[in-house]
Amino acid sequence: MAEFGLVFLNALTFAVMLVGLLSLVIPGMPGLVVIWVAALVYALITGFSAWWVWVIFIVITLLMIVGNLADNVIMGAGAREKGASWWAIGGSFLAGLIASFFLTPIGGLLVMLAGLFLVEVVRLKNWREALNSTGGMALGFGQAVLVRGAIGLVMMGLWALWALVF
Repeated sequence: MAEFGLVFLNALTFAVMLVGLLSLVIPGMPGLVVIWVAALVYALITGFSAWWVWVIFIVITLLMIVGNLADNVIMGAGAREKGASWWAIGGSFLAGLIASFFLTPIGGLLVMLAGLFLVEVVRLKNWREALNSTGGMALGFGQAVLVRGAIGLVMMGLWALWALVF
């Protein structure tokens, strides 16, 4: 690949990855998937030229999967730690997912939190305890953003290593 073409490809790949990283603060945005797709396209254009490129891409793939799973686990654990039932957590995730199709992703997050609160109020008959569980889920969301952000940075760092060596 010509020098200018490679510089352009590297800059474009980095820009797309940066957009993916920044989108991680928006609920429901697949920022880690965006970073992964950028790495995949980069690999398809430049070729899987050496065994270590495969290793880096596999690690990037595993990080993407773990990061996406960790998001829901951390949010659910935050609510569970504050006393929410698994049924309420599952139901609120489902409500948030469905709402995300009709509202913005932020609307889906708000519906998820409101759903958890309402189910917990009915279950516990105590709005303060329900609010505590909801706060645990909201705190879990914040923690999940930090974890996914760190994972996204590691993914980008691995790609940068790959791009510098190529």
